[in-house]
Amino acid sequence: MEQNIIINRRMQETIAGRLFKGKVVIVLGARQVGKTTLIENILSDLDSLVIELNGDEADVRELLADTTSTRLRAIVGRNKIVFIDEAQRISNIGITLKLFADKLKDIQVIATGSSSFELSAKINEPLTGRKYQFQLFAPSYLEMVEHHGLLTENRLLEHRLIFGYYPEIITHPGEERELLKLLSDSFLYKDLLLLEDVTKPILFEKLLRALALQLGSEVSFNELSRLTGANHQTVEKYITLLEKAFVIFRLPSFSRNVRNEIRKGKNSIFMIMASVMLL
Repeated sequence: MEQNIIINRRMQETIAGRLFKGKVVIVLGARQVGKTTLIENILSDLDSLVIELNGDEADVRELLADTTSTRLRAIVGRNKIVFIDEAQRISNIGITLKLFADKLKDIQVIATGSSSFELSAKINEPLTGRKYQFQLFAPSYLEMVEHHGLLTENRLLEHRLIFGYYPEIITHPGEERELLKLLSDSFLYKDLLLLEDVTKPILFEKLLRALALQLGSEVSFNELSRLTGANHQTVEKYITLLEKAFVIFRLPSFSRNVRNEIRKGKNSIFMIMASVMLL
């Protein structure tokens, strides 16, 4: 398959339809699932003037942190759309976005973030009633069928089950293991191990490996505590961080008897599905 291809995302039309309705558009998702590409594709179809700001850049963080509506107006200038990438890196970004929504109503702001635990905590309260929020995942089977046909995608199904649907994996056949290792290192070391909440990095990696070995199985915090040698509270805290960084997803127990679901939930038993394998 050729590299640098554009995979049409079904969410693109939905997000485009929410623009200029008086609310900030937030797109959350794991690293490398295509958030920036998605927004740039949307913006390329618009005639409005756009300013792009990246939270990874120090001067951008300084401009947008603890600012005022007057300063924001000066930064925006004649542009009608502001695209803030890696918004979670900016101090008090929730207040800044609230100022855009309340004071610069003619400006459409789009913000993306790869760390739910950093960005959501900063925007949820300030932006109550002021935002459309979306979560972007890696391309789906259906999107890939639409991209290059049912026959081709079905032939690649076993490969997809092993290596997944990250755009870079799809577009770089033969480099899957190396690229997945880079992705997992990015999740662990850039998004998680640098947080002050993670005081035991070796335990953290051991927990993730324990989850990967039980992929698709029902597990409990107590069982994971025994496997890793960590206490229940530490395991629960680290699992919450992994979930907020989009590395794992919890699936609550299912039963036709709702009381049984509640009872199992109280015992902290979940189905764990990992989105990144440690190779």
